[in-house]
Amino acid sequence: MSHPTLVIAAPASGSGKTTVTLGMIRAFRDLNFSVTSAKVGPDYIDAGFHKIASHRSCINLDSWSMRETLIDGLVIQGMRSSDLFIIEGVMGLFDGAMKSGSFGNGSTASIAKKIQAPVILIIDARSQAQSVAALAKGFRDHDAGLNFAGVILNRVSSERHAKLLTNSLENAGLTVFGVIPHLKELELGSRHLGLVQAQEHRNIEKYIKQAAKIMSDCLNLNDIHRIATSAKLKKQPLVSGLKPLGQRISIAKDAAFSFIYPHVISSWRENGAEIFYFSPLQDERPALHSDAIYLPGGYPELYAGKLASNQNFLASLHEASINNVFIFGECGGYITLGDILIDKSGTRHKMAGLLPIETTFEQRKLSLGYRKAITLDKTPFGPAGKTFRCHEFHYASVLTNTGNKLFKVEDGNATDLGLEGSQKNTVFGSFMHMIDYV
Repeated sequence: MSHPTLVIAAPASGSGKTTVTLGMIRAFRDLNFSVTSAKVGPDYIDAGFHKIASHRSCINLDSWSMRETLIDGLVIQGMRSSDLFIIEGVMGLFDGAMKSGSFGNGSTASIAKKIQAPVILIIDARSQAQSVAALAKGFRDHDAGLNFAGVILNRVSSERHAKLLTNSLENAGLTVFGVIPHLKELELGSRHLGLVQAQEHRNIEKYIKQAAKIMSDCLNLNDIHRIATSAKLKKQPLVSGLKPLGQRISIAKDAAFSFIYPHVISSWRENGAEIFYFSPLQDERPALHSDAIYLPGGYPELYAGKLASNQNFLASLHEASINNVFIFGECGGYITLGDILIDKSGTRHKMAGLLPIETTFEQRKLSLGYRKAITLDKTPFGPAGKTFRCHEFHYASVLTNTGNKLFKVEDGNATDLGLEGSQKNTVFGSFMHMIDYV
């Protein structure tokens, strides 16, 4: 199948990709287009903003951690039942891991080339004038296999500045799809390396409406839609490498536990699993008769005091463990399953106590990057020796871990990182977010 598709990229992080993408999604939706979207890379947070802008679930596409068949299935899923598929890139257009994964290095360019979708480059023009043409031409000519459609100029300071930029680009044979002025109302708050979660913004709907109005005024949406194309892909079922944890899976989902890949949950459902959601922050218990519990990543450190006092939630985990229910925690979920969480102020919070680990945020240490993880023992995901592609991003440090290790781990450049994670009886977890198998 083929479908109108666009890739929104940039020379570097911080150029305004997310803002432009959100505004464009809503602007096309306001023109009565049904829009679906995707985020390149393992980013959960931008995907949450996409969902609000489009009123549809946003998927992740990652050429390092996903097999080609999985990406094909996800792209077809994104195209299905929509008029336009908009893909937001990650970092700079060609940025990715030094060593490739299943078929690519995780870059935006690798995804754009695979589906032959046109790329629009968002350029932060604050400190440039005529030199912008050299920058844009370099990106256009760097890879002949890329369908480079043109540019959008962002954070332009004046009409004179805009004229200098557009004249230089057009004289170089480059298409300019729009000029966006430097506006404070387009700025979003950030935390760590990413944005604050969408549900934490009280006025997020107002922000997206405002961004859509600005994109409608500043961009040539007709020309953007006209150049949107994609390759023909063979229709095939969505396939995930993550075997369901059980047949009745309860998933923690609230502001503390929100980093969930939709393709994993979709695959579990397609494999016959029933999915139930509960909120640890609301002191809720998993669904009755669950045979598996999944605590995904998020920001439990921001709510550590509340989680530690929610005895209904914590007691339910202990009961599930006694009844041999599989309990799996990723990153923030892993921390919550441990004994102690020390927050950035040095305050100690007692967590579930199901894994013999103690973690701290008092002295932040960044762990970030792709991971290849090989299981050391049998898990619900498969036998010992099963290999997964994962991503790790956190500022916590493990002070103690006396449990059985879960994975043998390498980073994205095949550097040995040793043994990671923890496992005790039917409870297991690690800092890594599992995406697909190798």
